[in-house]
Amino acid sequence: MKAFLGLLLAWNLGIAADSDDLAKALGVSFQNGKDPVIVLNRDGKSYLIDAVSHSIRQMDGGSAPARQPSGQQPSGQQLFAANCAVCHGPAGQGKPAIGSRDLTNSAFQKSTSDAHIGTVIRDGTGGKMPAFGAKLSAEQIASLTAFVRTLGSAPAGGEQRKNVYQAGDDVLFTLPTGRAVDEHAVIVNFAHRFAYDTTFTGQARGAELFGLDNFALSSLGVRYGVTDRLSVDIFRSPSFIGRPIQLMAAYNLLEERHGAPLNFAVRGSIEGQDNFRKSYTENLELIFSRSLGSRAQFYVVPTASFNDRRLVQGGLLSSEIPDLPGIDAFSIGIGAAWDVRPTVALVAEVIPTVAGARDLGIHRAPFSFGIQKKIYRHAFTLGFSTSPGTTVSQRAGTRATFLGAPGADTPGGLFIGFDLTRQIH
Repeated sequence: MKAFLGLLLAWNLGIAADSDDLAKALGVSFQNGKDPVIVLNRDGKSYLIDAVSHSIRQMDGGSAPARQPSGQQPSGQQLFAANCAVCHGPAGQGKPAIGSRDLTNSAFQKSTSDAHIGTVIRDGTGGKMPAFGAKLSAEQIASLTAFVRTLGSAPAGGEQRKNVYQAGDDVLFTLPTGRAVDEHAVIVNFAHRFAYDTTFTGQARGAELFGLDNFALSSLGVRYGVTDRLSVDIFRSPSFIGRPIQLMAAYNLLEERHGAPLNFAVRGSIEGQDNFRKSYTENLELIFSRSLGSRAQFYVVPTASFNDRRLVQGGLLSSEIPDLPGIDAFSIGIGAAWDVRPTVALVAEVIPTVAGARDLGIHRAPFSFGIQKKIYRHAFTLGFSTSPGTTVSQRAGTRATFLGAPGADTPGGLFIGFDLTRQIH
């Protein structure tokens, strides 16, 4: 009443009223500094007015927190409407005008964990998003996190499972994770293997940067999502490991996030050495994975390679890439990933060859382990391995045949390498 009388007096005297009094008299409040959303209160109801989209939405029916009975916590949907809808929109689709994230984007939902979402809600993101840790309880943050998970597009006929591990990369180190991609997504995969020098054995390892101060085998690939289940891939490794080009197609048949008991993908590929001119190898992979809660996942990858070649060194000239006989082989890759932090995972894998190993010169299964940093659309893995191969057929080989040194596939033969993955579209 006081604000209304002040406004009436200012109008009668022809002078400007105080901004706060005007806002109170008109039932207007501002949500967050420069945010273009205004809340208008009239006749016991509240309305969201978006000055950018020129839209007005009544804050009811779950769009705003209803009054709770004493001792009853608001739901995740109500918490979202009260604290997040202003910046991310009532449906969570984000606001390009202020650069807020689209929480319904499936790439975001697949590339982040529940723990990471909760951490961002609690601690904020360095000025772009405020921290709510002082405002919301741990229980409320957990409820809000669960609601954010429901904003991703659910499959027809059912809800998405929420307690599912989100792989950060297409590979653990070389073993595939079977991670699905979005339709029309473009992903770049880059791998470096410093296979000529060991990391932990020998003298003056620090002086040689633990093997980094040496020649690297660099591979580059591009993956494209034809649909959200079907993807194609082209991958190329360097001349000193046969100069192969690998062409691949993958299809995701089952996904845990769609309610399946496990993830199941099929990949078929063909490799041709010397830039796809000779020594062709055909591969068929079955990729099974199972989440152990939202923080870990276990992988089994049986792989058949037809006309596989022994892993040996090549050279810069085509004549230096040897012509070797084809050998049919079968391997069973086993791996695991465990999130020790919301965006940091430990990864490990071993790839024993159960058929064709003797002809390929493999007498010890290659193994790798490392640490992976994953953020939205991006992952970096620093690891150690005994296999310089990154294509499907070459990953089961070891540096023992590659260097012609029988002991190079033992733990003392571990070398350093890294993977870099980035979704550019």
